Amino acid sequence: MASLATRSQQALRSVSRRASQIAARVSTSPAQTATYSLLARTAVASAPRQPTVQNVRGIKTLDFAGTKEVVYERADWPLAKLQDYFKNDTLALIGYGSQGHGQGLNARDNGLNVIVGVRKDGESWRQAQEDGWVPGETLFPIEEAINRGTIIMNLLSDAAQSQTWPTVAPLITKGKTLYFSHGFSVVYKEDTKVIPPKDVDVILVAPKGSGRTVRTLFKEGRGINSSVAVFQDVTGKAMEKAVALGVGVGSGYMYETTFQKEVYSDLYGERGVLMGGIQGMFLAQYKVLRANGHSPSEAFNETVEEATQSLFPLIGAKGMDYMYNACSTTARRGALDWAPIFEKANAPIFEQLYESVKNGTETRKSLEFNGRSTYRTDLAKELKEIDDQEIWRAGKTVRSLRPDYKPE
Repeated sequence: MASLATRSQQALRSVSRRASQIAARVSTSPAQTATYSLLARTAVASAPRQPTVQNVRGIKTLDFAGTKEVVYERADWPLAKLQDYFKNDTLALIGYGSQGHGQGLNARDNGLNVIVGVRKDGESWRQAQEDGWVPGETLFPIEEAINRGTIIMNLLSDAAQSQTWPTVAPLITKGKTLYFSHGFSVVYKEDTKVIPPKDVDVILVAPKGSGRTVRTLFKEGRGINSSVAVFQDVTGKAMEKAVALGVGVGSGYMYETTFQKEVYSDLYGERGVLMGGIQGMFLAQYKVLRANGHSPSEAFNETVEEATQSLFPLIGAKGMDYMYNACSTTARRGALDWAPIFEKANAPIFEQLYESVKNGTETRKSLEFNGRSTYRTDLAKELKEIDDQEIWRAGKTVRSLRPDYKPE
């Protein structure tokens, strides 16, 4: 009798084949992306003839504000082509945190042969089992997973990659491919001691979002943007392999970078506008409003709610100029006047931040903190301090008033 994992894989492959056939019949235009949307929505499918493996367009060059860049799109890799390309490979996904969870499930849903390697009987092992990975079939201790895999996807945390490298490195033997989703360990090798073997391809696919977003956008049939890079090309096909894996783990389109540029921009961005900067600016604006007699609900709505629920979505959909045009004339005038002032005030901070990333200061801080035996306790304390801030306590009440609110 087939095991549960085998039956699940058979069902997924059936869904994949059916989705690929439908998309292939529809068009070889950008509508080919419907393949992946159908994959997420189809619950039951028959097993018709295998569709013809085809390349849709190949890479193309686009103009990004006057600079020509090569981009790679999901439509260039229909599921049948993707599955055929990796038919002899086993993707050994090491680590089952945020990215491991999202990328692993997406690759599995795309019909690729994926196994997971984590510490046996740990929290990640339990979570992987809940997601349908089966011990002895698709779930293994780290060393065994690496030995079984041909493409080793090292998705452990940056600190864990450094700590486990002495054990992992000897297992990355000739003929395997070493995959990362962050350039951290390789670029800052003086601190991490992660130096890849010379006889393997070393590639990177870096989704521009959390693992949860990688999974959510895939299930919606959309796909996240990712960067791809090659650190070492032994086979001559490292970039092609990186792009295919990018599609396999749920990317919608990809652009080229280097390991160094990826880690510099990533550490810089998340400490800046994406997370650190936005928390600091939210809190500063909120506190000034409160100090001037505004209520918590008013201060939160004017600082966070309007930004996240009204204005930021407009920027994401159409751009900053569109958002300005969608606002009142009074708001538009004030924003145009004050934007250069904020830019001038913040530029020195961003220059300082970039230098801190570039010279390794941020790396050493991360390795020290994330490598502590008390890491989880220390982190929980810091996160609780944010959760306890009045701005975010007020936010919980504001969110509960949204018409589409669902209890947290």
